[in-house]
Amino acid sequence: MIEIRNIKLPVTEEANELKKKIAKLLRTNDTFEYEILKRSIDARKKSEILYVYQVGVTFENDKIEKRVLDKVNNNNVMSTNRGKYQLPQYEKEKNLMKHHPLIIGSGPAGLFCALILAKCGCEPIIVERGKCVEERVEVVNNYWNGKALDPECNVQFGEGGAGTFSDGKLNTQVKDKYGRIRYVLEEFVKHGANPEILYDNKPHIGTDVLVGVVSGIRKEIEELGGCFLFDTKLDNIIIENVYGNLCVTKAKLIKNCNETWVDVDKIILAIGHSARDTFSMLYDKEVSMTAKDFAMGVRIEHPQEIIRKAMYGEGKAAEFLPTPPYKLTYNTKSGRGVYSFCMCPGGYVVNASSEDGLTAVNGMSYSGRNGANSNSALIVTVRKEDFGSDSALAGVELQRKLERAVYEQGHGKIVVSKYGDFEKGVATTNLGKVTPQTKGEFVCGNVAACLPDYIKDSIIEAMPSFDKDIPGFYDEDAIISGVESRTSSPVRILRGSDFQSENVAGLYPCGEGAGYAGGIMSAALDGMKVAEAILANN
Repeated sequence: MIEIRNIKLPVTEEANELKKKIAKLLRTNDTFEYEILKRSIDARKKSEILYVYQVGVTFENDKIEKRVLDKVNNNNVMSTNRGKYQLPQYEKEKNLMKHHPLIIGSGPAGLFCALILAKCGCEPIIVERGKCVEERVEVVNNYWNGKALDPECNVQFGEGGAGTFSDGKLNTQVKDKYGRIRYVLEEFVKHGANPEILYDNKPHIGTDVLVGVVSGIRKEIEELGGCFLFDTKLDNIIIENVYGNLCVTKAKLIKNCNETWVDVDKIILAIGHSARDTFSMLYDKEVSMTAKDFAMGVRIEHPQEIIRKAMYGEGKAAEFLPTPPYKLTYNTKSGRGVYSFCMCPGGYVVNASSEDGLTAVNGMSYSGRNGANSNSALIVTVRKEDFGSDSALAGVELQRKLERAVYEQGHGKIVVSKYGDFEKGVATTNLGKVTPQTKGEFVCGNVAACLPDYIKDSIIEAMPSFDKDIPGFYDEDAIISGVESRTSSPVRILRGSDFQSENVAGLYPCGEGAGYAGGIMSAALDGMKVAEAILANN
């Protein structure tokens, strides 16, 4: 295949212009097929916004390809052989596992770990404390409409994981030469995602579409012999000394107050970043873990059109472009990082609570990204020395402290402030020109009072810098919502090079909750790696 990079076309051009540009660059009249490998937007010059393409070109045979390459002298044109993901070689009849692999959690890490194991004939059992995604959507919508919180099935817990009620963002900083990223994207497309995610520079699926994608992956796993146990929670494990090694041997599962002990030799802990009770159980069992740095802050909302104008200008090209995302970063004088996170173009701020008496928020977009506002988390790095304790669970308790403060103000509703009031540290009593777009009821209050000074002051210090990048961002009427506390796991469950727990054989910490991922894609990739490690050792 011939790969061509840095092909630039105005966003107003018709799709067939790309093929003409390819033929011109290759100086060929031969018949060829092409595939878009990546597409990004260059909006630095607002009067001429461009799509930037990276494409793969194939000819009828290698002889034509060589002839075309020989006459092209362009550093952006090269021969390439992109690796395709290969399932692990595994002989099912030589399977040394005494029991079905038990996967705890059906977020992206759990699902893709299960998918690889199932495709290799291992028939995993997936244990999920929440409901299947179709029922979960109904439970979450009922909560947003005023019904009581279900601590076992909510924005954090249930099939698909926390990312199901976000934006389905699929960008990742992970470097991958084995084709895993492409494999995950192709699975999403196979089950209903827009094929544009295969090449968009900042791909997303959207919560509304992600529901069908998740259920499709579950059905594929079931067809391959996997089994899902919904409304079922891992409550306990037994660790025994087997021939001088600590090994997990039993797991206690609870469904509808009924408990069952099952024999195990492989437990994959794909538990998600909010499984605080499971963290505590593992901590009590002395499974090796440590607190880790993470980040917390608030959500900020602006009218979508302000962001669109700042990113694209007011020219004709803006009409052809999707609702724009943004990325902002700033380092404070004290050395803390402040940055936007989980940016939701045309999205909503959602009540993402999972424990009674605590309130947390997140952001969500549907696939159309056509909501009135755009929102993003503005978060500040939180260091282990901020926790006030050396316990591995100290970060969890800090999260709870902030979430409890918000709950006490809003009594379970999202607490919002105008940015001008947030900066002054006073309560908002009336809204300005921006109306909050939320899933779940909101109430005006004093978000700043719920945060430690190092978070509040860092955000305030960063705002003038953010306004230089996005004119209009520093707006006294912009809406601040609190608290954004579930950005990543505050815990890392330590594991070795074989992906097993450092001190308990048969336990496989996996994905974001275990501290090895940060989003849908990286969690899915980690799930695949854990599956590969299990298959390699059996």
